[in-house]
Amino acid sequence: MIYAAGIDVGSTQTKSVIVNDKLEIVARSLIDTGANVTKAGERGFTDALKASGIRREEVVYVVGTGYGRYKVTFGDTQITEISCHAKGASYLFPATRTVIDMGGQDAKGIKVGEGGDVKDFVMNDKCAAGTGRFLAQAAEALALPLDDIGEISLKAKNPVRLTTVCTVFVESDIISYLAQGKKIEDILGGVHSAIAARTISLVRRVGIEAEVTFTGGV
Repeated sequence: MIYAAGIDVGSTQTKSVIVNDKLEIVARSLIDTGANVTKAGERGFTDALKASGIRREEVVYVVGTGYGRYKVTFGDTQITEISCHAKGASYLFPATRTVIDMGGQDAKGIKVGEGGDVKDFVMNDKCAAGTGRFLAQAAEALALPLDDIGEISLKAKNPVRLTTVCTVFVESDIISYLAQGKKIEDILGGVHSAIAARTISLVRRVGIEAEVTFTGGV
């Protein structure tokens, strides 16, 4: 049995996966990227190796992807996350024609052809609006655990309208609504609605075609 590995060093988290020659996942790991991108790649790979019980030398090929892909110094090659999302989505769901990837610091819309080729893509790489960081900022402003806000937002009866999806200003928006006596679930409903609206408007620039596949932490 031979093995290959993929290390996705993202802006927020680093994901590692080891597959065998039957394309079966034998181990995976998920860690916070932190400030040292190179160490994150190494630690993620080491954690996946420990989980798999296989030796490092048994992994014959390593691919680095994500914004920190070139920091995967032990990798055999580097591939952009856009290509990886397209190929992965197409492999799992062959009818995929649009991929929406919502990450920690950016969101992407990818137009996918038959076989997982990237036909076009768009991303909001200049601003963290409508991403995981935006949600984290909202959670911090409401003094709530990040893992809880999705469930709470589903209870919204009258979601508020946010005047901005800027991560820098979302806190002041939230404080203003709290001062008006708005319910936390309605504020969070507004936060999620704002993210959805921004993402749709972003992805429309490449065209939304069925089948749509979602990736990313958000």
